[in-house]
Amino acid sequence: MKRYILNKLENWKDAPSRKPMLLRGARQVGKTWIARELGKQFDDFIEINFELYPEAKKIFDFDLDPKRISRDLSLLFGKRFTPETSLIFFDEIQEEPKAIQALRYFYEMLPEQHIIAAGSLLDFELEKIGMPVGRVSSIYVHPMSFFEFLVANEEFLLIEMIAKHDTLTMVSDPIHNKLLRLLGDYMAIGGMPEAVAHWINEHDPHACASIHRAIIDAYRQDFNKYAKKYQIKYVNLLFDTIPAFLGKIFKFNNVPGANRKRELLPSLELLIKAGLAHKIIHTAVQGIPLGAQAKPDIFKLVFLDIALAQTILGLDASSWIIDPEATFANKGEITEAFVGQEILACSAYDQKPQLYFWKRQARASSAEIDYVMQQNQQVIPIEIKSASPGRLKSLRLFLHEHPNSPYGVRFSTLNYAADDKLRSIPLYAVASQMNFPRELIQGLL
Repeated sequence: MKRYILNKLENWKDAPSRKPMLLRGARQVGKTWIARELGKQFDDFIEINFELYPEAKKIFDFDLDPKRISRDLSLLFGKRFTPETSLIFFDEIQEEPKAIQALRYFYEMLPEQHIIAAGSLLDFELEKIGMPVGRVSSIYVHPMSFFEFLVANEEFLLIEMIAKHDTLTMVSDPIHNKLLRLLGDYMAIGGMPEAVAHWINEHDPHACASIHRAIIDAYRQDFNKYAKKYQIKYVNLLFDTIPAFLGKIFKFNNVPGANRKRELLPSLELLIKAGLAHKIIHTAVQGIPLGAQAKPDIFKLVFLDIALAQTILGLDASSWIIDPEATFANKGEITEAFVGQEILACSAYDQKPQLYFWKRQARASSAEIDYVMQQNQQVIPIEIKSASPGRLKSLRLFLHEHPNSPYGVRFSTLNYAADDKLRSIPLYAVASQMNFPRELIQGLL
């Protein structure tokens, strides 16, 4: 498999000036695999997992001098290595806060040493001890995108075609239908790397479903690591509830049970910090940046991964594989979540991405846009229509009220088409519309 992010890390590796790198993201999205793949490009690679090897924590008890730490690691692992040609990888670094603090001194005193760190619950520890501002870089890791899924399927020509395709020109029906079938596979399997790898090797959806259930259980077991005892029941409740509210404005009074916002909101923020959910925040879109007119109290939610969400809901995902077009027509909320997941996966890696939507409340003319994106200095509205062409009333109204938006996008199972300021783009081509750096796509081929 390949990941977009490796291209970014290869650039970091070769840069004349670099900072220690933190890989951030939810558990099991592929952070450790990415670090190990990068390690293959070095003469020496040293991996220290602070969960599996707690003895290594004692290296940081004496002081935080990076030269001494490197020397002790060399002695501990029996490897003589030079900073310029070696990579040190601290995994589950949140288990040793002093190791996080040491990163700033690697930058200041031993900048030639390549050092990378990851942690599944890292953001909770960073909140406690603070981020070494200006001395550490971050990259955010998400589940595998559909393009990365195509790479795993060795469909390189399809990726190249989508990336270069003129949005005004239809693709032939056989190619369009093949891509919809592959997208149906992705909708069932999702983007968790372990499930994708098993699908590629075995093509067994039931085994992939077992992997999804195991991942969900692992997430539940993490709750007591970051939630207070009284919060665990609320975290569990929200974890099970969020998938049922995909595509809808989230209201705390709709959560089952006699629970209040003041009890649920802190628990929701914990799930978001753990990377298990992302907010889609309402914005008035009166200008840019979009966040300047955001209303944080009005939001929707997307779950970390569409396949995990469907597993929590108890849905049989095999229908995506058997008849993807019919399933797209019947599962619009999952389709909308897929687009959100793609936008996150294709966003800038060096900052935490934010999703936005637009809604107009008027007695005679209500309208809602599923996503609004800022590309360069322009705002692009996006509607998800699953299958049917529809009238695109909301999209047309938005473009009428926001004449500076160059065009609107409708993602659906339909082929490419364009009409005035409306672009119809197939769902399999979301990444190609993301202002996505071409070198990252090229790095997959």
